[in-house]
Amino acid sequence: MSDLLEYKCPCCSGKLEFNSTVQKMKCPFCESEFDVDTVQNYNNEISNASGDNMSWDTQAGSEWVSGETNGMNIYKCQSCGGEIVADQTTAASACPYCDNPVVMTGSFSGDLRPDKVIPFKLDKNAAKAALSRHLEGKRLLPKVFCEQNHIDEIKGVYVPVWLFDAEADARIIYKAEKRKTWSDNNFNYVEKSFYSVIRSGGLGFELVPVDGSSKMPDDLMESIEPFDFKDAVDFKTAYLSGYLADRYDVSADESIERANQRIKKSTEEAFASTVTGYASFTTENSSVHLNNGKAKYALYPVWILNTTWNGNKYTFAMNGQTGKFVGDLPVDKAAARNWFLGITAGVTAALFGLSLLINLL
Repeated sequence: MSDLLEYKCPCCSGKLEFNSTVQKMKCPFCESEFDVDTVQNYNNEISNASGDNMSWDTQAGSEWVSGETNGMNIYKCQSCGGEIVADQTTAASACPYCDNPVVMTGSFSGDLRPDKVIPFKLDKNAAKAALSRHLEGKRLLPKVFCEQNHIDEIKGVYVPVWLFDAEADARIIYKAEKRKTWSDNNFNYVEKSFYSVIRSGGLGFELVPVDGSSKMPDDLMESIEPFDFKDAVDFKTAYLSGYLADRYDVSADESIERANQRIKKSTEEAFASTVTGYASFTTENSSVHLNNGKAKYALYPVWILNTTWNGNKYTFAMNGQTGKFVGDLPVDKAAARNWFLGITAGVTAALFGLSLLINLL
């Protein structure tokens, strides 16, 4: 019986005690009661739960064919240190990310050759039009921003991306709660019942992207997803003509943590969607194991637009395949204040009208 005293209450984590009156395990803190077998089964599930096992084969990309990189130059940004690749017909003068000057440091060599590339489908004019649409209908955008800001640079950049495929086997334990309420002439009652809910199964993941550039913010790149991989073709240097290519500085191995985060989050969201019929539930243990994890190396097309207004730089990005456009905008503080006061005044007027109606009744 001494082992039973070590069991913790699934509801409040207090130490359970065997109550001889009810012949059950009872928590002295929250007074929850449990059958002995139920507590033992619950304890076994939690004790035997394992952690994540998410490993990969990151052999992506290939070696360049002799002479394939002839005529490709490396430019290095004098501010952020990023390196971009361009052919001899596409001279680079400014960094596509921070808009600071770049200088050519020599011919391209080294790095892995991409497996796939999604060619640009939309041109520079489409990017300009997308920016105009992005500015439309923004109530809190300073009016002079549209008039005074100007596009410093619009650059078509192939962003290096590591693509991860894997099969995920998961087992997740939830603590769920059901509630029953009723009333009599004296009291309101709430009866809570707690359950241990277990979900296990497998999910397949293909082409989970993680950009291989430290200069391209993850949130910006992920905001213009998805890219449609059906348009991907075997890489050829001809696709780089007229565009820049960011030189990856985050390896496939270094990208694993981000890939694991995305896969684990997607797996947990999919499993949680199957837990229904409860008032609430929380995750007690989540275990995700990956099988057949492999990586590919690809280039994805992105238009990057840098604009200047009021001494500040604003960067926008557009998916060069689908046209999805994102970017932060400045806020007119006066307009925001007036908008907030208008909302507050509207709520106050509504409450006053309701109060007057009640008084009249």
